[in-house]
Amino acid sequence: MRILIPEAMHADAVGLLRSAGHEVVFDPQLRYEPARLLDEAPRADALIVRNRTQVRGELLDALKRLRVVGRLGVGLDNIDLEVCRARGIEVVPAIGGNSRTVAEYILTSALILLRGAAVYGSTAGVAAGQWPRTHAERGREIAGLVFGIVGYGAIGRGAAQIAQGLGMRVIAYARSGEQAARQGPPGVGIRSLDDVLAEADVLSVSLPITTQTRDFIGERQIARMKAGAVLVNTARGGVVNEQALVRALREGRLGGAAVDVFEHEPLPAGSALADPPPNLLLTPHIAGVSADSEFRVADIVARRVIELLAGART
Repeated sequence: MRILIPEAMHADAVGLLRSAGHEVVFDPQLRYEPARLLDEAPRADALIVRNRTQVRGELLDALKRLRVVGRLGVGLDNIDLEVCRARGIEVVPAIGGNSRTVAEYILTSALILLRGAAVYGSTAGVAAGQWPRTHAERGREIAGLVFGIVGYGAIGRGAAQIAQGLGMRVIAYARSGEQAARQGPPGVGIRSLDDVLAEADVLSVSLPITTQTRDFIGERQIARMKAGAVLVNTARGGVVNEQALVRALREGRLGGAAVDVFEHEPLPAGSALADPPPNLLLTPHIAGVSADSEFRVADIVARRVIELLAGART
């Protein structure tokens, strides 16, 4: 069967797909060339994507033979799940493949923000013979602080475990309530959203984007946060209101923020984040990307796609 991969994928996983006897069209440039992608689509039995290829509309219509969509990650907002369900197309996310990587990003960002982002931007000054120690004494230790989690899935639970190892007290808001507490490490308190917002020194947001979670953390929610608290958003763009976040940082109500996901990616001209204050860290949707997670994610998806295509042959 024919597998179409229009985005980057670990070479070992591509080799695994080929070794299973499938014809693999692997061309990461295809996502930049919609006309060529549409030309390839009708012959594909499986499609493997990251988060940039929009599996919906004209492309999904063109995938006449499609049986499986592999997603190299866990967010499914770039895939029309309703149409896939109606057509009997299996959607395979890489559940658990990059959870540890994202969890480490969250705590790394929190550590940097608490000490002061400028402290870690002083390399050029020190190398030039300067001694930029201004405000370094304002940095905070992470031990003893409260780590609040909004969205207590695999990433939230992994971050909770690391935070506890650093000596933090961990509380979480989970839409599944007490059931979530039984799945995570012991000692995590499940609280209401308002309680998590009010108590957290570090707030981590890890929710999927849906109609219910858009602007989930907006002006009112940020106003409930502790003065000087820091926020880390590895959810999806649109879950945290970008304008409200920047306002709170500029007004000194928050101590800092790290944002890895955006309403529009890459950032357009005129974005509220285009002129970031010094206590705002921006990264290009890479919280879940590392050499380790890239292998795990691709391997999980490749093996599941092989299994599903084998079933489709029988």
